[in-house]
Amino acid sequence: MVGTTLKSKNTFWLIVIGAAFWGINPLFRVMLLDTLTSAQIVFIEHLLLAFIAVPIIWINRHELKGLKKSHIGALLFISWGGSALATLLFTAGLTYGNINAVLLLQKMQPLFAIILARFLLKEMLPKHFATLVSVALIGTYFLTFGFSFPIGHVGEVIQMGSLLSLAAAALWGGSTVMGRILLKQMKFETVTSLRFVLAIPFITAVMLIQNAVWNIPADSTAFTLIGINLLLSALLPGLFSMLLYYKGLTNTKASVATLAELSFPMTGMVVNWFVFQESVTIAQFTGFVLIWVVLFTISKQKEIIAPIAKEQAPILSKTS
Repeated sequence: MVGTTLKSKNTFWLIVIGAAFWGINPLFRVMLLDTLTSAQIVFIEHLLLAFIAVPIIWINRHELKGLKKSHIGALLFISWGGSALATLLFTAGLTYGNINAVLLLQKMQPLFAIILARFLLKEMLPKHFATLVSVALIGTYFLTFGFSFPIGHVGEVIQMGSLLSLAAAALWGGSTVMGRILLKQMKFETVTSLRFVLAIPFITAVMLIQNAVWNIPADSTAFTLIGINLLLSALLPGLFSMLLYYKGLTNTKASVATLAELSFPMTGMVVNWFVFQESVTIAQFTGFVLIWVVLFTISKQKEIIAPIAKEQAPILSKTS
């Protein structure tokens, strides 16, 4: 029992660390966005990762023989929906809606993951989970908006941008649950590799639809710096973070993992303060502490573990 508890704690913190690496993405994106569009950046990153992912898929190809329609649907959900489509919807929401309303509704992501985990995976929630979720959501609110309320009236929430933000939150939250379903059938390395490779056709289509000009610098130094940034961005907040994330998700409940992902905005705050010299307010610091307390508290509970089993989730298996 002690060994199992320690294992669950370790896998939980792997998710925390993996999600934290997502917060360093702006370090690479700032320079890259001067010459490339977001779709072009993601496309190149996925092509680079394919050189690592394809050999892993080939080595573990025997795992693909047992896949059913539900697994294929889960793979497309995390590679198309959770990666590209959710980002596009959220970006569109910022364009067509009230920015504060869009950011506020995106904080609903953990709730979508918890509800889907309860329905699809039949997960039992740890002790005092409702309280911990409430505190974590308050913490993320403080990190984003401080102590103020950003919405002037209800009309700012009821609009197309808000619906797009909710859809993105549902896709991101659902991807956590779909990841748990896939890890019942495959190794975490295989799930990570398939996520990157299967996303390439979708990202390619998006890039072709946008039909943006490729502004590749002629200067060799600038070209080299862009190449280094792309490689580091693909390997650190890309491959390395997702390997840690899915390794941790192997033995951690999806409903708990969605809270572990809140290390992402925490890291973003630290990067903004340390690298971009943005001041940290009392409210942001309070939010940071609240999230950290929630992560530390929930990591101590034995109920966070979800033992791996080579079988489908009960609900989805009926559709295959």
